[in-house]
Amino acid sequence: MARYIPPVQSKVGQIVDVIVLLVLAVGALYIPLWMGLAGSSKVPVPVDNPTWESLGQNPAMVEKWNQLGYADAASAAEVISARFDYSFSLGSLVLMIVVIVGYYAIMLRFSEKEFRDVISEKFGER
Repeated sequence: MARYIPPVQSKVGQIVDVIVLLVLAVGALYIPLWMGLAGSSKVPVPVDNPTWESLGQNPAMVEKWNQLGYADAASAAEVISARFDYSFSLGSLVLMIVVIVGYYAIMLRFSEKEFRDVISEKFGER
């Protein structure tokens, strides 16, 4: 049985592969942010006449807010009462499912082709 020896890739080919992978990695991280599909938004809950007590802050917390530059409860109310917005759009969800399933199908197809090439190279054709 012959030992499998993979093909040798040139230095230029390796550099091109690294650049393509870097672009794909940065793109995978940046494009969802650019398209508005990722990230979170905070929605402040308006509070009428806020006090430290109505915002649920104890004296130790008030002292820390003062050290951060918030002199009174009204100036810190927007930050304290901000809640994450967990809403999403159905279109974005469907798009993400299509992308993930499509990626999986492409990887299976490429993997099958590579697997068959290695098997035929190692053991010959059927």
